[in-house]
Amino acid sequence: MVDPMDYTVGWVCAIHTEHVAAQAFLDEKHDGPEYVSPNDNNIYTLGRVGKHKVVIAVLPDGEYGIAAAVGVARDMLHSFPNIRIGLMVGIGGGAPSRKHDIRLGDIVVSAPRDGKSGVFQYDFSKTIQDQTFQTTGFLNQPPMLLRAAVNDIKAKYEIEGHQLEDTINSVLEKYPRLRKKYQRPDRSSDRLYKSGYIHPLADESGCEAACGEDPLHQIFRAERTDEDDNPAIHYGLIASANQLMKDALIRDTLAAEKGVLCFEMEAAGLMNQFPCLVIRGICDYSDSHENKEWQGYAAMAAAAYAKDLLKRIAPNKVEAERKIREILSSVETEVNKIHNEVQDTSNDVKHLTFKQKQEKIDHWLSAPDPSTNYNKALQQRHEGSGLWFSNNDIFDKWKTQPNSLLWLHGKSGCGKTILSSTIIKDLQSEISFQPLLYFYFDFTDTKKQHLENMVRSLISQLYYKHPNTSQTLDSLFSLCEDGKEQPDSESLRKVLLQMIEQANEVWLILDALDECNTKKQLVSWIQEVLNSEQRNIHLLVTSQRVPDIEAGIKEFAHHDNIMEIESSVIADDIEAYIRTRVRGGKEFKRWQKLPKIQNHIEIELTKKADGMFRWVACQLDVLADCIDDEELNDALSSLPKTLYDTYNRMILHIPPRRKEKAIRILQFLAFSEQPLRIEEAVEVIAVKPREPQHFDPNSRMPDPQEITFYCSSLVTVVPTKDHSHDQDNRAVMLQLAHSSVKEYLTSSQLDKHIAQNFQEITARATIATVCLAYLLYLDREPPTGEIVKRFPFVQYSARYWMSNAAVAESDDKTLQSFIRRFFEDQGSSYKICYSLYRPDQPWKNDLPWEIAKPASALYYASIGGMVDTVKYLLTQGADVNIQGGDYGSALQAASANGHDKIVELLLSQGADVKIQGGDYGSVLQAASANGYDKIVELLLSQGADVKIQGGNYGSALQAASANGHNKIVELLLSQGADINIQGGLYGSALKAASTNGHDKIVELLLSQGADVNIQDAYYGSALQVASENGQDKIVELLLSQGADVNIQGGLYGSVLQAASANGHDKIVKLLLSQGADINIQGGYYGSALEAASKNGYDKIVELLLSQRRIP
Repeated sequence: MVDPMDYTVGWVCAIHTEHVAAQAFLDEKHDGPEYVSPNDNNIYTLGRVGKHKVVIAVLPDGEYGIAAAVGVARDMLHSFPNIRIGLMVGIGGGAPSRKHDIRLGDIVVSAPRDGKSGVFQYDFSKTIQDQTFQTTGFLNQPPMLLRAAVNDIKAKYEIEGHQLEDTINSVLEKYPRLRKKYQRPDRSSDRLYKSGYIHPLADESGCEAACGEDPLHQIFRAERTDEDDNPAIHYGLIASANQLMKDALIRDTLAAEKGVLCFEMEAAGLMNQFPCLVIRGICDYSDSHENKEWQGYAAMAAAAYAKDLLKRIAPNKVEAERKIREILSSVETEVNKIHNEVQDTSNDVKHLTFKQKQEKIDHWLSAPDPSTNYNKALQQRHEGSGLWFSNNDIFDKWKTQPNSLLWLHGKSGCGKTILSSTIIKDLQSEISFQPLLYFYFDFTDTKKQHLENMVRSLISQLYYKHPNTSQTLDSLFSLCEDGKEQPDSESLRKVLLQMIEQANEVWLILDALDECNTKKQLVSWIQEVLNSEQRNIHLLVTSQRVPDIEAGIKEFAHHDNIMEIESSVIADDIEAYIRTRVRGGKEFKRWQKLPKIQNHIEIELTKKADGMFRWVACQLDVLADCIDDEELNDALSSLPKTLYDTYNRMILHIPPRRKEKAIRILQFLAFSEQPLRIEEAVEVIAVKPREPQHFDPNSRMPDPQEITFYCSSLVTVVPTKDHSHDQDNRAVMLQLAHSSVKEYLTSSQLDKHIAQNFQEITARATIATVCLAYLLYLDREPPTGEIVKRFPFVQYSARYWMSNAAVAESDDKTLQSFIRRFFEDQGSSYKICYSLYRPDQPWKNDLPWEIAKPASALYYASIGGMVDTVKYLLTQGADVNIQGGDYGSALQAASANGHDKIVELLLSQGADVKIQGGDYGSVLQAASANGYDKIVELLLSQGADVKIQGGNYGSALQAASANGHNKIVELLLSQGADINIQGGLYGSALKAASTNGHDKIVELLLSQGADVNIQDAYYGSALQVASENGQDKIVELLLSQGADVNIQGGLYGSVLQAASANGHDKIVKLLLSQGADINIQGGYYGSALEAASKNGYDKIVELLLSQRRIP
């Protein structure tokens, strides 16, 4: 007769497969209990493992999760009151990462970290990609006895290895019937897909059939060797929830932020009330690609480990533990407690999840931060300046008149940027002028010189300042594979305009339009943003009076909207600025007791200022160095007339011993694509390309802050947090003191003795040579984790040497020799360079020891557009068809980056125009995606296959259609491109054009026979993607060409649900007018009404309900 008091180990399983595995590892099986508690609903298997008597229970068939596990534990303790330790043994989903190489069949054991339990409880409301989860905390730790046993077995395995595979095989020999379902599957079925690649929603077939073996979608992992444990044992955090984890993005987030190794559904119901160790065999990767093939083996692996663990625990140690029933406070209330915890913390977790999404969107947008310009200008502003404008009726009218524009223009150095900051500060002080957006174009920072980056910054600001606009950006983020892809400029501009409409009223300040490199596009955008009754924007812009801006603005602006900053209106501000520095600044302290001299300085500078703050500031810098009356009078009597005269004098007065380094600093700052950190600038002037040892760390300046001494007044230092190379987000930048300095250095008015140094080719040759000389010094350095810290100029050099060399290589023999040496030697410098900066993936900054071998020299020279270098490498026998890099070949690299001369050169040397592979699949797709029609024509003339499939877009036609390249679409169609070919990122060319709003291409494709109702499992039809993305014009066009308004399929199930889910009420009305059925069920939300309701689109809910009432 079985005595329940003999059983001290409780073993809980969740599913039948785990129960079978647990029974198979019993050393001895006992009869079932003759009596159980009246409150017990479990069925038990009793037996012995080693010297321990074990009771095994399994959750009821079809029941999963926390509450069910609590119920099993509760009933077990009613019938077996002497249970002292518990085990939760079964299968789970792995969370592989770079740190933890978790594979199918491996074992994860819950192990406490930092005083916290080995189980982390969370919950989430949706399990499809990109939905929220709710964290509810870390649970109790397993008993000390079990934790000690885990440490013991861990040490043994590390020294001797384990025999778990042999143990499993012995069990399978004992029970041969189990072999089919429970033996280790073939290694080829262990596929880890990239996080963004989702199993087709409507496809219930296995991943081998539905998702395929395409390596582009999978993460490569080296085979385990004989020295590796297989299965491997991982110790750490297990995450437990009410639902199955099938979202790779949430998996990755929890793995990165919490250190989660495994996901399951029952442990959180046990840990606080049933002290147990959780052991999980890995059967899938917690993503949409469920893998039932591995469940049997995973259960066997977990059970084998559990048995080995129990055999290492002495029975008397178990008897010494307290009975679980004694420490059980209230199992009956556990389910309610868990649900209450979820509810109590839901708001906090929603905030956390929203914050995480914000961080992802910030990283994706990569918007420049204009607050650095704002703060710098405020520091330079003196109290009371700008009142002439703040108190002006024109400003008051601009603040309140709908769709108002004001253009303030003035000559360089008249204080426009400081005035802009004064205006922003004034508006910020009044809550009625919100949301307030602003952006400073900046000649010193390439990220602040383009329309697109301005748009990104304004989108980011509005996203945070006006919550009602967030849905529009969230939709674009989702469309771009949750940030894995970048939107095109047109999509960004459309999103910003939509967000401005949703905000109802916006105040926007744009400073220094003349420092934008895309002035015509910027002025066109200004006209577009003002030209809508649906938007109410108050736009104030400043600039110099340059032709592109003046001509463009005068086409649509009334003369009342244009205001010149005249010398007379700012005379009082300039006079106040001079007085403040002369009488209040430390630099003129020596004259404090001589008011006549102070008056003399003020009168002379005010008289000659001519409305130029910058000219006055430079003269004051010079006068501050005068130490006696004679020097001061000489300086005042010979003041330069203009800013350029001032700068000429400053450069000529640089001491000869400093001139070479000063010129090099100015060359970098005038022509560099990126501002320099002070540490980088120190390295720049320490490089000596003409000497055998190009760089000596001992020759660095002892005090980097003194670098301004080389050319003071021409340069300045600025603290900033907006610099991509700076890991801790704090840096001090060296930059030109004013935009007029750059204008001077790149003008024809330089002194003849220095003019040659500032010719673009000469300056860029210097920059490239210095970068290469610095990199080549690193040939003597092993690639270690300290390389960036020890050599702060290495990231800049890696990133920018090629772009500068491409401009100057044909004209500078010294540069040519450095390029050839770098490419031919391929030493440590080569590996470090193309690890720190990957020109085929410029957003990645992996370190050398973490990535694959760099590609060939020909490949990188082709990406960089270095024609002469490509010619040289080919004469030296470079293989024109060598494979490597993300583009796959040199020809695809040159085609993707628009280097037509290199494409011609490579083709003439036998490059294979039909070669496949790389990100784009083919060279034709690479050129088509990026809009290089000349290269497309050249490739087609050389036999490129217009119908070739593969790559991200599936075909060249889809690539061109997705990116709005009308001319290339026409060209490809004329050459026989298959208009209805399916596959690729968007499913078809028509869907690609419809998704991204390219209505002209949609028209063209339809006129050439594109199937208007073509669809696939994920994207559905062209009408669905156009409706999802708010492309109302294209929706009308598709409907006019016979698109089925009630076609079913795709992520949203129906077209109406797609429009409703994303808040496009105009499209919803249009679809309803065309007979859209509001009662269609299915898709992501279940119905259009549920989609609108869950996303908070009340107007659409009302619209749908009103249609529902119509008989």
